[in-house]
Amino acid sequence: MPETTSALVDAPPHWSHIVATGPEAESFLQGQLSQDLADLGADGRWALLLAPDSVVITSCLVTPSRDGLVLCVPRELAEVALARLRRFLLRTQCTLELIDVVEGPLNTRAEQIRAGVPGPAEFALGLTPHSFGASFVATTISFTKGCFTGQELVGRLDARGSSVPWRLIRVSGPSVERVNEVLKLKGPAGPQGLTTAMHSGDGVVGLGVVHRTLLDSRELADASDVHVEPIA
Repeated sequence: MPETTSALVDAPPHWSHIVATGPEAESFLQGQLSQDLADLGADGRWALLLAPDSVVITSCLVTPSRDGLVLCVPRELAEVALARLRRFLLRTQCTLELIDVVEGPLNTRAEQIRAGVPGPAEFALGLTPHSFGASFVATTISFTKGCFTGQELVGRLDARGSSVPWRLIRVSGPSVERVNEVLKLKGPAGPQGLTTAMHSGDGVVGLGVVHRTLLDSRELADASDVHVEPIA
């Protein structure tokens, strides 16, 4: 299991576009992304690009273009996402092009943390969608659209009540070191800890991952200087 990082991130998020064009662009991406891409409005829809084992590679905002579809993805994950899509681009009339862009759906780290939206640091941990909360799943996955790569485990977890060991949380505390100490109080060795964090007043705020046993534990209740809020 990859470990979380504890560095404070002051730089804003950066974005890239994967531009899919060609007569089979929509049908190809319907089979690769978790969201139903039919009848996309101008505002688009959030979707997930998954590995075959249902681990999240990245989220993306999918919008229509004149000749196909545009996937807005975090720049750090753009090359990985493009390579993953091209693995399945066999005998398909679809061209994929990668373009860096100036702005994206979230343009400050504060926006990301306030919204509780996972990004590259969270996706690097090799987690499946339900670890990021029910609202994340509801926003990014269609369970009625038909098959897509990575669907099997996602559907199974949803049918079983999406009980996953690792959970995305929003957290604040006096320092990176103290927050990480609290986030690692419960559970087996794994990805516990701060993932995305920034300075706030005399302390830090950020996103992190905890084992589910921490959320209702006496240890967390006793750590009054650290506030942990599960992402619903």
